[in-house]
Amino acid sequence: MTTILLAVIIDLLGGDPPNRIHPVVAMGFWLRRGKTLAPKTHRFRFGVGWVAAGAVIFSAPWILLHRKFPRASRLTPILLKPVFAYRNLRRAVSAVERALAAENLPEARRLLAWHLVSRPTETLSAAEVAGAAIESLAENLTDSLAAPLLAYAIGGLPAAWAYRFINTADAMWGYRTAEFEQLGKFAARTDDALNRYPARLTGWLLALAAFAVGLDGRRAVATMRAQHAHTDSPNAGWTMSAAAGALGVTLEKRGVYSLSGGDAPLSATTIRQAIRLADVSAALIVFLAIGVAAGRRLLLMSD
Repeated sequence: MTTILLAVIIDLLGGDPPNRIHPVVAMGFWLRRGKTLAPKTHRFRFGVGWVAAGAVIFSAPWILLHRKFPRASRLTPILLKPVFAYRNLRRAVSAVERALAAENLPEARRLLAWHLVSRPTETLSAAEVAGAAIESLAENLTDSLAAPLLAYAIGGLPAAWAYRFINTADAMWGYRTAEFEQLGKFAARTDDALNRYPARLTGWLLALAAFAVGLDGRRAVATMRAQHAHTDSPNAGWTMSAAAGALGVTLEKRGVYSLSGGDAPLSATTIRQAIRLADVSAALIVFLAIGVAAGRRLLLMSD
C-alpha cells in the first residue's frame, strides 16, 4: 500500500529515469533483436516465444530478489516507478497546450508527434491537435498508470514488469502491416486482454472525476456507454469517449473514428480542462490501486 504511494511521489517529483538507464530501453533492445532474428515463415509462433521469453526475463528477477534478499523490499517503490509514468505524460500534454495557447501551431504539431501520437501531424488543424492531445492523455491513463499499478496491486513487481514489457511489445510490434501482422499479433492480443478491465475502470473513474471538477459526468457516462466501441482498439474507446462526454467535445481521428460528446470547441483551454480531469482521475486510480493492494494483503494474511 505504502509502496504505491511512495512510487507515485517519486514519479511526481522526479519523473522517469534518464533514457540511458530506463528499463524500457532494454525492453526495446530485446524487441528490436527479435525483429532482426524473426524468420520469414512461422512468424506468429516466433512472436509468441520471443514475447513470452521477454516477459519472463523482465519479471523473474524480482521474484528471485525478494526470495534471496528480503530486505530489498525497501527498494520496491524505486523498482515500481519505471513501469508507470504520469508526470511525463502530463508534461507532454501541457507542452502542446502551451504551444497552442501561444498560437504556435507548427510547434504544437511537432510536440504532439514527438511525445504523444504516431499519426502524421503536419496537416492537423489547431482543433485537431488539441483533440489528439486529449485523446492521448485519456488513453494513456490506462496504459501508463492504471494498468501497471493494478498489476502491481494484484501480483507485485513481477506482474507490473511483465505488464510493462507486454505493453512495450504491443507499442513496437502491434501493427497491422506485412512485417508485424503475425509477429506482433500475440503481443497485441495479450495487451488488449491485460488492459480490458483497467480501461473500463479508468473510463468510469474519468466520469466520476468529471463530477468532482465541475464537468459533465452524466454525459461522460452516456457517451462512454454508447460510443466506447467506435475505436479499433477494444479498450481505448472507453477512456476517450468518457473524456469527450465530460468535456462536451467531439474527439476525431480522420477516417478512423469519431467520439461525439458535444459541439464545444477544441482549444488550449479544453486541454487545460482535460488535464484537470486527468489529475483527479489519476488520484482516484492511485487510491483504487492502494485499495486493491490492501485487499490482497488481507487475503494473504488470512490464509
